[in-house]
Amino acid sequence: MFDLGTSFKASVLRDPNTVAIVDGDTRLTYQQWYRKVSSIVASLDGFGLVNGDHILVVMQNRWEYASLHWACQFRGIIVTPLNWRAKTDEIDYAVTDAHAKAIFYEDATAEAVLSSVEAGKIPNICTNKLHEIMQASAPDAEPHADANDWSLMLYTSGTTSKPKGVPRRHRAERAGALAHVAQNLYRNGEITLGVMPLYHTMGVRSLLASSLTGGTFVCLPRFDAGKAIDLIEQENITNLYLVPTLYHDVVHHPEFTPERVKSVTKLGYAGASMTDGLLKKLNETFAPDLFVNHYGSSEIYTFTIDQKAALKPGSAGRSGINQMIQVAKLGANSPTDLADTREEGEIIASLKGDEAFEGYWNRPEADLKALKDGWYFTGDTGFVDEDGDLFVTGRVDDMIITGGENVSPVEVESFLSLHPNVDEVAVVGLPDERWGQLVTAFVKKNGEITSEQLDQYCRGSNLANFRRPRQFIFVKNIPKSPVGKVLRRMLVAGDYTPE
Repeated sequence: MFDLGTSFKASVLRDPNTVAIVDGDTRLTYQQWYRKVSSIVASLDGFGLVNGDHILVVMQNRWEYASLHWACQFRGIIVTPLNWRAKTDEIDYAVTDAHAKAIFYEDATAEAVLSSVEAGKIPNICTNKLHEIMQASAPDAEPHADANDWSLMLYTSGTTSKPKGVPRRHRAERAGALAHVAQNLYRNGEITLGVMPLYHTMGVRSLLASSLTGGTFVCLPRFDAGKAIDLIEQENITNLYLVPTLYHDVVHHPEFTPERVKSVTKLGYAGASMTDGLLKKLNETFAPDLFVNHYGSSEIYTFTIDQKAALKPGSAGRSGINQMIQVAKLGANSPTDLADTREEGEIIASLKGDEAFEGYWNRPEADLKALKDGWYFTGDTGFVDEDGDLFVTGRVDDMIITGGENVSPVEVESFLSLHPNVDEVAVVGLPDERWGQLVTAFVKKNGEITSEQLDQYCRGSNLANFRRPRQFIFVKNIPKSPVGKVLRRMLVAGDYTPE
């Protein structure tokens, strides 16, 4: 299999005059971009970097960052990106944990980087320096890595413990990108909105897939729904691959109209479950040719794919082309202890797939918990229906146990999202002396609605009585991570603003 440097060079040879990347006024063809990337490759030795070294990147989705990513693939250097909002202590941790040999940053992240004690011990390179480097001429870069070398190390979110590094090889990264192209039916010349952050697996996959198809990657450094709509219209974006939260913000923006996004023919989402209400709205307003629900993780890019997401709301589909998935019984320690049809359990994925990681970075205790007999225990809960389709119901840690019954927050959220006066909703279990946990819905309103009316809405439905929220709390916003995942732990901790 190609390493990623060779893969990029092949793209340049195929489509030298096609626009490869757009960022504001910057528009570069593949040949022009290759020259910029080659200049960075030539400079990396000057920073004392060699094959197998880690660099930290604390930048937004800029063309400079994308160029650096490709340069590292040529040079055999491991890109280790952090959330551009990372605090000083998070940078200190990552520098030490990854044994980083340099850190790249921009103006928006300079304060945190320059305040980091550990970052101060290694070369700090800002975007201004990258611009200088890319102005210099250099010979066309040749790959210094092979398919078995490390390409990338993403950090998990670390909501309950220190973030875990997920190192991935060139071959796994390219396999994930090829699967992404195939499973989303991308054609040559796709134009992608590059807004999912490049510290997230979805952002990296969009970047790599764009190259494989001779496509154009249109940078949006940080998400803004109005700017996203403008770029879709101006650049004739053909596909979107976003988390549900970003879709929600786009279709609810006052300047959104179906006419402005008519160039988009393919929708894909991942990173979190999508409520039935949002799924329905997107299908009606975009009327896409293809609507894909992609379920996966940083560790293994693809678990399952559903290419007809709107036809079976809630379904995550079936195993991707590089994967096999099963559902083990809750608490199982063996991949042979499987749940029955429609029995909720823990989703597990084969580690034999081309996209799979091989274990966490220096975290043997995490490997022991998650990797068992050739299977990755995801920590996600779900079940398989009679058709063989997977339904993801949440996280093992998010499961609500009320009066001895298991309640999945996702099912209740999807139901409540269909109410016309509910904008967003998150369901958690709050401590209760009698029930153990009380099913509680935090609601951001989209009109006038009361707790009593929502309770009657639930009582008049097919929602099982034990799943019915016993408490409704109206809030100004639902807390989310930078990539749009609902932070239920903050709601449980009382960290929210009541309406």
